Amino acid sequence: MEFFEGYSIPRNKELMRVYKDLEMVEQLGSGIPRILETYGRECFHFSDNFLRMVFPAVEKVTPQVTPQVTPQVTPQVTPQVEKLLKVITDEHNRLELQEKLGLSDREYFRKTFLQPAIDAGLVALTKPDKPRSSKQKYKLTEKGRKFLDSLNREAK
Repeated sequence: MEFFEGYSIPRNKELMRVYKDLEMVEQLGSGIPRILETYGRECFHFSDNFLRMVFPAVEKVTPQVTPQVTPQVTPQVTPQVEKLLKVITDEHNRLELQEKLGLSDREYFRKTFLQPAIDAGLVALTKPDKPRSSKQKYKLTEKGRKFLDSLNREAK
């Protein structure tokens, strides 16, 4: 059966394109071969209109202990924000940052890269009182520099 060889035909091609553009999927059909490395074909049940998957628990389930909550030192950032932080070397305008990232869609860049970085306090505006200024530039905050330093330490 082609399904077990990783062939995939998405039902909603436009939705798949959006997921691909947002880097939420790798490539079509890459998941099934990886799932089959752990679970056998017997976990998949096909009917005319449905695919049912039953994945047995491999490990014994044990009661969960509530962990002690501690303040998070390292902010959780998306891969896109991480890429943005890595290209900021000084103060840059929006177009410079988009070019460094190889992005042409202004709105996608703003919503997916820039605004989340600003909201997380990792990037700051050089003219905060005039956010729409044509002379607006962006720079790393102290928090952004510390985050990059922690990434660099982890990479070593």
